[in-house]
Amino acid sequence: MKKNPTPLTEHEQQGSRNLGRLIMQLRRLERQPHTFGSAGPLTPSEIHTITAIGTEGNVLMSELASRLGITKGAVTQLIARLEAKELVVRSPHPYDARGIVLSLTALGQEANAAHDRVHLDFYNRLRTQLSAQEIEIFEKCIDKLNHFLQQNH
Repeated sequence: MKKNPTPLTEHEQQGSRNLGRLIMQLRRLERQPHTFGSAGPLTPSEIHTITAIGTEGNVLMSELASRLGITKGAVTQLIARLEAKELVVRSPHPYDARGIVLSLTALGQEANAAHDRVHLDFYNRLRTQLSAQEIEIFEKCIDKLNHFLQQNH
């Protein structure tokens, strides 16, 4: 017979509720399109695809699917949308006739840079609310949370 888990303390319950609220806020942010530079409104899936391709580009479609943790079919649909918006170009792989290489256009690079600035601006605003010690603890917690989520996904 399983034992009942130890009841959570009020502090632990509050921590659990705060984590739940954070997750809900992040989900809300992830549903809204945003404008990044001259690229116009982009969905979170589109801008994260642009970021995964990166400014160095030359990413294989199959590698991109792996980076994003989605199917090749889903990547194909995303790339078609990004091509239509003139943010990404497909090129044949120079040595493998089956391979398709992706790279960002100048507009895609602009969107990627604007996305980086959004993250940096947000982080800098957050830092003004925290002491040096809190920033250090926050950064360690974010690293641990990311590692935990990667292990449990």
